[in-house]
Amino acid sequence: MSAAKLPESQSVILDSINEGVFTVDLEWRITAFNQAAERITGIDRQDALGRPCCEVFRASICESACVLRRTLTTGKPIVNATAHIVSDTGQRIPIRISTALLKDAGGTVIGGVETFQDLSQIEQLRKELEARYTFEDIVGRSPAMTSLFQVLPQIAETDSTVLIEGASGTGKELFARAIHNLSRRRKKRFVAINCAALPDTLLESELFGHKAGAFTDARKDKPGRFALADGGTIFLDEIGDISQAMQVRLLRVLQERSIEPLGSLESVEVNVRVLAATNKDLLKLVRAGRFREDLYYRIRVVHLKLPSLRQRREDIPLLIDRLVSKFNRLQGKDIVGVSNEVLARLMEHEYPGNVRELENIIEQAFVLCRGGVIELHHLPPELRAAPGHPAGEVGSPTSLAVMERLLIAEALRRHQGNRRKAARDLGIDPSTLFRKLKTLKIDLPPTDGRNHRR
Repeated sequence: MSAAKLPESQSVILDSINEGVFTVDLEWRITAFNQAAERITGIDRQDALGRPCCEVFRASICESACVLRRTLTTGKPIVNATAHIVSDTGQRIPIRISTALLKDAGGTVIGGVETFQDLSQIEQLRKELEARYTFEDIVGRSPAMTSLFQVLPQIAETDSTVLIEGASGTGKELFARAIHNLSRRRKKRFVAINCAALPDTLLESELFGHKAGAFTDARKDKPGRFALADGGTIFLDEIGDISQAMQVRLLRVLQERSIEPLGSLESVEVNVRVLAATNKDLLKLVRAGRFREDLYYRIRVVHLKLPSLRQRREDIPLLIDRLVSKFNRLQGKDIVGVSNEVLARLMEHEYPGNVRELENIIEQAFVLCRGGVIELHHLPPELRAAPGHPAGEVGSPTSLAVMERLLIAEALRRHQGNRRKAARDLGIDPSTLFRKLKTLKIDLPPTDGRNHRR
């Protein structure tokens, strides 16, 4: 069967469809190709007919995850899979695919049929939406993140010392770099050092430098990180782990704005903005006598508290998109994204390692996924079954409902049960939220947020 031999009525019907449609025989040669398929691919119908479909489409899933092949193998249709094809001009086009068996009048399978929709405009809108929720290299649309985005430019305008507190993997250095990049110091260096990674003797030399002969193997002068950052910004990561002796040295530097390299008898003035970070509660360390109170208040002129990923689950889909784009670029792959089941599972996870853990999960999935869409079996073993569900049930229809429940419950928690404010955050009408509360059986928080003011 070819497009030229189709009855005129059937050709008219195919050409009136806005989605691309093509059919193949059992040898994978194209037997029909409608006008929308011509428009999307840029390939003339006569050039497509009779050719293997993989030659025509050059899709990201042709070699390893062809959905039409899966349909012909299993006999089951596939709906709304995603992939990319390459047009005749070399343009990479995102598409949404559905497939079904093609049968003759007697019910015998004679090939397959695939419909595909151009998602270029949707993809562009997604990129614009992502840009709205990206600040420097930080991604987020949750209230916790947008409130931080609002104050960062104001913080960057000053030279005040900033203390950034947050659990491991929350992106403390990203925020520090954003502050530097927005400041008038951005043309000078941003110098970072992990204070927990070095013992006192090495840390002192790294921070303040040393003169030749100051200790064994010190054969020549070496500038410290403070000197390297002169005119710019120094980022002291994990400052809560430095010793009491180093706290005294650092306090003097912050007070006098000068350093004294090891083995030197003279102080050197430095013009450096200090940004410090810790994954500890410094105030508790102060009360326990393990961190100097005067140093604490010296570095805590401005205080930023970064939320954990559990507190900003709305950002997980955006972060996944960003990470998929990143690893496609680094590994030269063409993975479209994650399946709905994978997204639901990643929305449920608790993330003790925060954004860094999510990045590691996606990177491991990239190693196992050759192309197309990241599926559950590409995830680490401990993530393949949701908590409380046997392995294999994660992909059930309830998984997406679980994801929705998580987002709604989190929005209600943030607003102390105020449904109107929660609906506004979620971008839905309050009546829709009320209906979902009943459908999904979500319990309201014990507090009543109707009189809550922000």
